[in-house]
Amino acid sequence: MIEGSNLLAILRDDDLNHIDSIATRVSFGSGDILYEPGDRVDCCYFPIDSAIGSFFVELDSGVAVETVMVGREGALGGIVSNGRLPSYARANVMHGGDFYRIAIPDLDRAKHDFIGIRYLFDRYADCLMAQVFQSIACNAIHTIEQRAAKWLIAAVDRTGQHEITMTQEQLASMMGIGRSYASRVIQRLKRDGLVSTRRGGIVVRDADGLKDRSCSCNHMVKRHFRDVLAGVYPD
Repeated sequence: MIEGSNLLAILRDDDLNHIDSIATRVSFGSGDILYEPGDRVDCCYFPIDSAIGSFFVELDSGVAVETVMVGREGALGGIVSNGRLPSYARANVMHGGDFYRIAIPDLDRAKHDFIGIRYLFDRYADCLMAQVFQSIACNAIHTIEQRAAKWLIAAVDRTGQHEITMTQEQLASMMGIGRSYASRVIQRLKRDGLVSTRRGGIVVRDADGLKDRSCSCNHMVKRHFRDVLAGVYPD
């Protein structure tokens, strides 16, 4: 039975039973690639429980910048389109775990045959676009410290864990900044007792304090999810 996906959990029983019949459960580790730019998207992936995926846009310089983080409130690959289309961004696993995988032809037939499934994914498309819009504004206006705090809080929300599998080098790469900038931000947060670091991970010690340091972008996205898909965004 389908469980661990907030997005799928709000489907009616008959819709959810159909998803259960076409989905398979797969496991990925942190850093695994789901799609590279230009790859044919043939499956859709729904993160389960603490698993997180991300979309990265690769620039001419070779830097890959995260645009959207996706946890159990969403899906990666083909959910908001029809047919097998090439991937624009790189989709990879940020926090390892289990995912539900559905082949795109099966997903398209489900959208056609079950209006509840189509309605859910249409609304999720709106929420995903809101995340993209907010990410663009955030990267343009907010400070590195605000953005780093926002990302860590978003990761805690989605995983339900206070230790995030992420090195300072990976955080810098994800934000499209130099390692020295990321290191200085993490050192300030450590000095103020908000986070600590372990080998291969960052531990959030004071989530409320970290929220005070972050921008309001997580709140804006969460509010839109609440208006469009109540109960889906992780708390």
